[in-house]
Amino acid sequence: MTHHHDDENGHISRRHALECMIWAGTGVLWTISGGIPVSLNLLGAAQAAEAMATGFTFLQISDSHIGFDKAANPHAIDTLKEAMGKIQALPQKPAFMIHTGDITHLSKPAQFDNAAEIIGGAGFDVHYVPGEHDLIDDGNGKAYLDRYGKGTRGAGWYSFDQNGVHFVALVNVVNLKAGGLGNLGPEQLAWLADDLKAVSASTPIVVFAHIPLWAVYPEWGWGTDDAAQALGLLKRFGSVTVLNGHIHQIMQKVEGNVTFHTARSTAFPQPAPGTAASPGPMTVPAGQLRGLLGTSSVTVKQGGQDLAIIDSTLA
Repeated sequence: MTHHHDDENGHISRRHALECMIWAGTGVLWTISGGIPVSLNLLGAAQAAEAMATGFTFLQISDSHIGFDKAANPHAIDTLKEAMGKIQALPQKPAFMIHTGDITHLSKPAQFDNAAEIIGGAGFDVHYVPGEHDLIDDGNGKAYLDRYGKGTRGAGWYSFDQNGVHFVALVNVVNLKAGGLGNLGPEQLAWLADDLKAVSASTPIVVFAHIPLWAVYPEWGWGTDDAAQALGLLKRFGSVTVLNGHIHQIMQKVEGNVTFHTARSTAFPQPAPGTAASPGPMTVPAGQLRGLLGTSSVTVKQGGQDLAIIDSTLA
């Protein structure tokens, strides 16, 4: 874990720390006590809901890959249904959901229809960004924008405010760079600079996109070529959280005032960086699959400065 900025007493500054940090598993909740991360306990659904009840909560799902039917998970549509069932059963309902891309596997109309029925059927407001698999229709993304592009700019970027938090949805899956690296592009970066101008430095910022905005493993395209320019625009904010999908596993990194968090897929796992010849669907014994799929719940604590991320598997 990258070190936080400390104050003169060696305590982690509230401006540069998450109150809670969650690592891989069925939901290991951490809190900052006297500047030291302390594990609270392993959370079941009811305990997670109780922990989240103290703040404004939203939920992240990612990489549902509707239409995928290969050996790694021949029933991706069913595991998405399972994930949505668990979400609907939460005693404490999230305010909304975000989907960080690869809604579909091949951008087919029927795949978008199925995703809309399953995800939309949960009755939550959902904010989407596309993954690269959502932009491979004959219209180079027209199918995605026709469904989810209302009120967005360019290839689908936008922002909104809720409960004192400024949310920024970025698209980094257009004009991918060598090796599949993500790309934001000058038009979107100019929009981002303009969007942030009127936002107070004390406002918590949540950025979400498909491909990670930090260099997880550039050799596999797990990073964004011009992310440094976007992150430069976020330096003045005291609390920044960046949520991504794409790599189908949980990884977290903290740099100063920015915490990066990647999410599991609801469809299939991928290998850890550098542990295989290439990225792609990873076949595991059937009994292990659901333990590698899941969702993330994010809580913004009252007062607006601290976030908690609770990851849950489908197992």
